[in-house]
Order: sequence, then structure tokens, then C-alpha cells
Amino acid sequence: MSTTSVAAAASAAAPPTRWLSPEQQRNWRAYIDGSALLTEALSRDLEGGADLSLSEYEILVRLSEAPDRTLRMSTLADELAHSRSRITHTIRRMEGRGFVERKACAADGRGVNAALTDFGFATLEAAARLHVECVREHVVDLLTPEQLAALGAAMAVVRDALRCPDPAS
Repeated sequence: MSTTSVAAAASAAAPPTRWLSPEQQRNWRAYIDGSALLTEALSRDLEGGADLSLSEYEILVRLSEAPDRTLRMSTLADELAHSRSRITHTIRRMEGRGFVERKACAADGRGVNAALTDFGFATLEAAARLHVECVREHVVDLLTPEQLAALGAAMAVVRDALRCPDPAS
């Protein structure tokens, strides 16, 4: 069977594509463009004002909120929706800067924990003011309370569906 025949057979078996309406397409593009520009602005502000990437900042936040300021690396990767190799690379870089330290997981000895150092916590405290001001400037102060609530509710639905795509699990 030729490649063309296989593609034609697969296409014939597939359900018809549910294209976006013009309004849906406008909303989708607004989300894509807005989220990309927002991420870029938050990253630029943190890197310029606190010498942290947005990813590093989020890791510091998650660790600061965890019991004993420590999380298993796999849990951290899952919470941030990052690959384990990406988290490992970022944590290694952050460890070199003194923000975190890696420790063997006492519970099973196979896992590795990331723990926030006192220096990492102080760095987070210094960066938090800047980050909050940027979030206010680029999102909170631009939207009405109703728009902000709708945005949060909509993205919570998306987050929950993507974190747990099978409702039975």
C-alpha cells in the first residue's frame, strides 16, 4: 500500500474536522498572542529586575509553599507541567547559584528532593514584590474583577482537564 493510499484510508476513517468559527478563532488567537506576550513580559521583568527566569521563580515559589520547603523532583515537575529532564537541568543550575539543594528522598531512597535554601528564600522574597507588581500591571489592573474571575475559572477548567484527562483516574 502506498503512502498516499494509507493517508487516504486514515483520512476516510477519521471523523470530520470541527473547524473553529470566526469568533472562536478570534478568541483562540487572542489567548495565544496574549499568553505569549504576557509570559515574555513577566520573564523580561524578572530577569531584568531579579536575575531570575520565570521558571526559576515558579520553582522557588513552589518550594517555599511546600512542607520544610522541600519537594520531590518528580512532584515539582508534575506541578509545573515540565519534563523531568527540564526540571533536573533547571534545579542543577539553581543549585549552582545557591538557591536550592538536592537531597536523597528519605522516604524511599530512590527519589531526589529539591530543598529551598535560606539564600533561595531570601532571593524569592526580594523578587516577589517585583513579580506581583508586574502581574498587577500586565493582568490584574487591566481587567475588571469579573473578567479576572472569568479568566481564572476558565483556565482552571483547562488545567484540570489537562492534568487529569480521564475523569475515571
